[in-house]
Amino acid sequence: MATAAIEVPRKSEAGARAIRRDPPLVRWGLTVLALGALGAFIVLPLAAVFVQAFAKGVPAYLAAIREPDTLSAIKLSLLVAGVSVPLNVVFGVAAAWAIAKFQFKGKNVLVTLIDIPFAVSPVVSGLIFVLIFGAQGWFGEWLSDHDIRIVFAVPGIILATTFVTFPFVARELIPLMQSQGSDEEEAALTLGASGWQMFFKITLPNIRWGLLYGVVLCTARALGEFGAVSVVSGHIRGQTNTLPLHVEILYNEYNYSGAFAVASLLSVIAVITLTLKKFLEWKTKEGAK
Repeated sequence: MATAAIEVPRKSEAGARAIRRDPPLVRWGLTVLALGALGAFIVLPLAAVFVQAFAKGVPAYLAAIREPDTLSAIKLSLLVAGVSVPLNVVFGVAAAWAIAKFQFKGKNVLVTLIDIPFAVSPVVSGLIFVLIFGAQGWFGEWLSDHDIRIVFAVPGIILATTFVTFPFVARELIPLMQSQGSDEEEAALTLGASGWQMFFKITLPNIRWGLLYGVVLCTARALGEFGAVSVVSGHIRGQTNTLPLHVEILYNEYNYSGAFAVASLLSVIAVITLTLKKFLEWKTKEGAK
């Protein structure tokens, strides 16, 4: 009886291993299907962008990049990302710290509010700022009287981009900080460390890779945002056009080589973002061990 009791689990384990071992045809079929989908929907379109960008040669490509309106769009995109990303870093770290380390009333409400930009269409986000700061908006008359422009100007683009990229840093840090717990912070406070000392010497080093991961995603989204920015920008050429908006204008003008040349810059940013994303994912997992 004892022998039978021992043999039954062994047979069941062997059967489970046999069930989990898919036939070679299934494995190779699924692999080919996945690679084919990646090639058709990701690699091929990305390659087509660069082929079209260099269709008229390198001099034409460089001329399109050095065109004044393109340089203006690049500068504005960098300015918007340079303002919106630090704002979201400050908010994201503060929100993640509060949610992961403390218990308070309204905590679930705060978590829900953080996710609102994920649920709302970017176009609707832009319309919200038009409703608030536009000429016929809630504060439109007051802003006009004081000669302050929000909508159809750079401040409106920054506000819309900040709203759309709002959750990225916080959503990366909240689960990371919750998994780390608060034992080290409590020990530091017991030893007499101040709140700022605890943050800069314990909390921040523990979340540095997750924070960088959130910053990379936030920056990529800020540079590539189209919907919300399109609504609040006014499409003023050379003034309120970011890179995605400039691509649309060039394409609508049938300047395909210029449009794909500018689009290639966004594609390069996407590839760099993907590379950094994978590296930071690995570093975050290593730091969590």
